[in-house]
Amino acid sequence: MSTDAIVLLKDDHKEIRRLFRAFQAAGKDAKATKHNIVDKIVEALTVHTYIENQVMYPKVRSLVPDLEDDILESFEEHHVADVLCAELNAMGPDDERFDAKTTVLIEAVSHHMDEEESDWFPKVRAALGRKELQEIGARMIEVRANAPRSPEQPGALKKAATALFG
Repeated sequence: MSTDAIVLLKDDHKEIRRLFRAFQAAGKDAKATKHNIVDKIVEALTVHTYIENQVMYPKVRSLVPDLEDDILESFEEHHVADVLCAELNAMGPDDERFDAKTTVLIEAVSHHMDEEESDWFPKVRAALGRKELQEIGARMIEVRANAPRSPEQPGALKKAATALFG
């Protein structure tokens, strides 16, 4: 298993995209299936945004000041995803806005992942050495072990509050 931070994040992106496709492929009336998939999406995104916000973004921000604007935009995109995840976590599959809210989440997060992979990751890889990316990745693996799995857990709430209040 690689400890390269970018490889780890891309692996997360693959799993999240797989969950998105599963939701989109579920039938219109597959409410239980969709609810189960959304639970997995919320967990995957909660963990992913947590490790990026706690480890990757701060470290890159300190090492590569030229990427400040990209990082600030990513924090905001994560905040939008966090809000949608919290709302979905509180909803049931019978809510008339459940599918629509999930679709908006999928669209927003897909855009974010595409932008990271096509623009931000190459800039980070060019600026940081292999050793630094492996050290960041090793730290991400450590943090992932205790990362919140639900938007209501304290670490996730703190992350949301930090996004709102600085």
